[in-house]
Amino acid sequence: MANDDRKHVHVTTDGSCETRTGDGGWAYRLAYGDHVRTASGYEAGTTNNRMELTAAVRALEALREPCRVTLVTDSQYLQRAFTDGWLSTWQRNGWRTADRRSVKNQDLWQRLLELTGTHEVSWSWTRGHAGHEHNEEVDGLALRARREGRGHTSG
Repeated sequence: MANDDRKHVHVTTDGSCETRTGDGGWAYRLAYGDHVRTASGYEAGTTNNRMELTAAVRALEALREPCRVTLVTDSQYLQRAFTDGWLSTWQRNGWRTADRRSVKNQDLWQRLLELTGTHEVSWSWTRGHAGHEHNEEVDGLALRARREGRGHTSG
């Protein structure tokens, strides 16, 4: 299917983590036309960055065919890894950072690279807790999943 024929899906993702306990939650919102689907999940012993990446992975995995995706995140770590070339540098350096440390969350980064090979993704950043309607929605879903210790799906 040519890229121009792909469905254009709007995705918003967020992650949440209680640093004291390591309890985490992730959530996404997919919107295509009038159809909206949300999902969230819980993980123990995690970090906020892992939850941010997991939300993006789960959202892209939920798409049933190659799509054009506008993905909105409040994680500069996630967005800038793609838009500022961090991933290319990390790969070129054998998954090492500029200070020669191992890149954290390599498993999730590699999965995201696979998924962005299938989907045409445009990355967009929004400030968290600043009134962006869909960011506030997924933030609430991720927080709920973290607090309840389980995820939810709708749509």
